[in-house]
Amino acid sequence: MIQLNNFANNENLKQIAQMGSYTVYEHQKDMSVAPSYASVAYFMHEMNVRKRQVLCCLNGTSVRVQAGAMQWTAGSVESETGVKGVGDFLGKALKGAVTNESAVKPVYNGWGYLMLEPTYNYIILEDVATWGSGIVLDDGMFLACDAGLNETVVARNSVSSALLGGEGLFNLSLSGQGIAVLESPVPREELFEIVLDNDVVKIDGNMAVAWSSSLQFTVEKSSKSLLGSAVNGEGFVNVYRGSGRILMAPTVNGTTMSTSNSPKQNAGVSSKGLVSSIAKSALDL
Repeated sequence: MIQLNNFANNENLKQIAQMGSYTVYEHQKDMSVAPSYASVAYFMHEMNVRKRQVLCCLNGTSVRVQAGAMQWTAGSVESETGVKGVGDFLGKALKGAVTNESAVKPVYNGWGYLMLEPTYNYIILEDVATWGSGIVLDDGMFLACDAGLNETVVARNSVSSALLGGEGLFNLSLSGQGIAVLESPVPREELFEIVLDNDVVKIDGNMAVAWSSSLQFTVEKSSKSLLGSAVNGEGFVNVYRGSGRILMAPTVNGTTMSTSNSPKQNAGVSSKGLVSSIAKSALDL
């Protein structure tokens, strides 16, 4: 039997979201700061820059998490890598390199609790089933999910335009029945939700944090000609066509937030340095 004291009744820990096996807690204040850092901590608190953590309640269930995201477990909780051999590892390393995720995402299962590391990013809980055929994530968004969800890598239709637009070529996609835990640069209540019905959306920059896998995603010239794209100052834009949903950040300011307290992420970029990214994925295990 496990008893957690000074947790549910801790005034400094506020439950801000719950879905499935996952509960999101927010630290209202940083209670242990050096005097020289007190003023910074105060203004961070006032501007909603706070540490957040996810508690996974395992009831005979399994969750898959980003490598390095586990802070502690309690109870009969076991972990496994899911790697079935050298070939399987190389395949996972390749997926991790091109999606800016860890090469191997450990799976925790059993009966008890799993607490994830604190992060200054905002936590979003999404029911993947509501996204129809699946949800595609921007690089680095994945934190955890139900182990039963299918994980695939999807590629852009236009490789050359993606390279010219400075974007990655691949993204992580989740599908099936289950909950996904995402790290976002902005809170869920700030995200615009665009619903397309056989239509098109063009976005200047990678402000979309997630979108339906049913959408056709390309990077294209903002104008019909290269000269026109150069003159109008936009260059290349992300284009989403078809029917589905897009979650889009209203500004890019949140992307500059420090993630030093977040689980480790691979520094590789999808469209550049693929071999070195794979090597780094292996070293980050």
